[in-house]
Amino acid sequence: MLFTIIEILVVTIACCAASVHYIHALQMERYQLPAYRQWLAKNRDRILKDNVLWAFVAVLLRAYLPVLLSMFLKEEPVRNALSGWLVLALFTALMAWITWRDYTMPSRKPFVVTQRVRRLLTVLFLLSLAATALMAMMRPISVSPYFLYALMPFMVLAAAAIIGPYEARLNATFFKSAKKKLRAQQGLITIGITGSYGKTNVKFILRDILSKRYKVLATPASFNTAMGISRVVNDQLKPEHQVFIAEMGATHVGDIKELVGLVRPKYGIITSIGPRHMDSFGSIENIASTKFELVQGLPRDGLAVFGWGDDYINRLYALCRHDKCRIGMDDDPGAFMVARSLTFSDRGSAFDMVCADGETVRCRTRLLGSYNVKNILLAAALARKMGLEMAEIAEAVKGLSPIEHRMQLIPGDLTVIDDTLNEDADSAFEALRVLSQMPGRRIVVTPGVGEQGGKESDVNFALGTVMADCADAVVLVGRRAFTRSIIRGMMQSGFSRSNLHTADDMDDASEILQEISDPGDTVLFESRIPEYEEEG
Repeated sequence: MLFTIIEILVVTIACCAASVHYIHALQMERYQLPAYRQWLAKNRDRILKDNVLWAFVAVLLRAYLPVLLSMFLKEEPVRNALSGWLVLALFTALMAWITWRDYTMPSRKPFVVTQRVRRLLTVLFLLSLAATALMAMMRPISVSPYFLYALMPFMVLAAAAIIGPYEARLNATFFKSAKKKLRAQQGLITIGITGSYGKTNVKFILRDILSKRYKVLATPASFNTAMGISRVVNDQLKPEHQVFIAEMGATHVGDIKELVGLVRPKYGIITSIGPRHMDSFGSIENIASTKFELVQGLPRDGLAVFGWGDDYINRLYALCRHDKCRIGMDDDPGAFMVARSLTFSDRGSAFDMVCADGETVRCRTRLLGSYNVKNILLAAALARKMGLEMAEIAEAVKGLSPIEHRMQLIPGDLTVIDDTLNEDADSAFEALRVLSQMPGRRIVVTPGVGEQGGKESDVNFALGTVMADCADAVVLVGRRAFTRSIIRGMMQSGFSRSNLHTADDMDDASEILQEISDPGDTVLFESRIPEYEEEG
């Protein structure tokens, strides 16, 4: 009886810990249960191969290990006790490995153990413990507690549904408190930033530029939801802050409108429009209209700043009835802020920043890529509209630090360009263009780019054709559905097969890289291996 109680407790704890992958998925879906159910349906193969398979292996091992041990041990109580402890130890070790694997897996949005996650884990544990105890007490046939692991993706769903009403009431309280605090702070300048790509980079660049003149508070990297912004306002906004910058994320129509109602920004920036979260939005038009909710929510004396080089951005710019401006590259007479004479090196980027008011300044930055320059221009345009001098802006640009894993330049024996959190095709092509200007042999390590609105095969084929011209050696990692398209593009472009390597994972790729690289080479790590995507 004592062992049964221990077994139930340990199995329950191990299964809850090993469910971090599913809790992270729920977090990525902003705790919206319909979206999480869609994710479960999309990832049913992983559930079958991982949860169901390992659960049944444990169940069968628990049932038949005593039979195997009967060849060596005659006493039935000893056999049963030994097999029970062995299976429990093996299962616990397996769950510990799965927990570590999923918790440390690279992610576009890392798993954050928030107070909400802790509450969810508490409910998940209690619910799982009750289910395991019930299975063990079933008569006349009890169900092995190890079967619980097969149910964990759905136990997470059930726990989230149980705690949902409480979370909704709690969120409403936090939201009202933050809204009241923002309204009470007289003279606070509020800024909203949204877009499919680049909004985090623009936010931090703008924060650093405006800090030359203002006391600025910006939301952290992953705080772009109503609750994330509310938490920052409630916990961090002080009377001395003069500017508050809120990054605004969205996965459904109406999400930005809710955030605008909270922040009430005077200034808004739309960085780009792209096929992100197509499963939940349904169309690129819905994505564009949702981002435009930021502009629609600006006050009459507000200002909207728009990106460049995007057809949907141009349409939104034309629709905007507020005071507005946009950025450009090279000779663009309609742009307020333009970059000219752009060059790249192993020290970063350099360009002339030209404002429509006649001022020009030379800028140098450790940030790489034209899209990073566009991000700088977006922030600089708003800073200029807010009264900063061009020299102030250039000085701030010089001190900008690269954002981790987004065209991050890392000097050393090998010059490394770390772009592993990028999933934007345009940025991937730009990264290759930057690589082509770097010294030494040029090596690309990539799994290809995903989430391109159903055009993943065509995009990765095109990526392969460009890669053939920009790289001397290529290491393709996992994700066979994408790497096959890259290989086709490279081969049709005449790339040497001897300089093309494939790896199962990043550990394998690192070993290959050590063999093929020499000091002075430049290595581009492009894109990430998706944490929720099975190979095709």
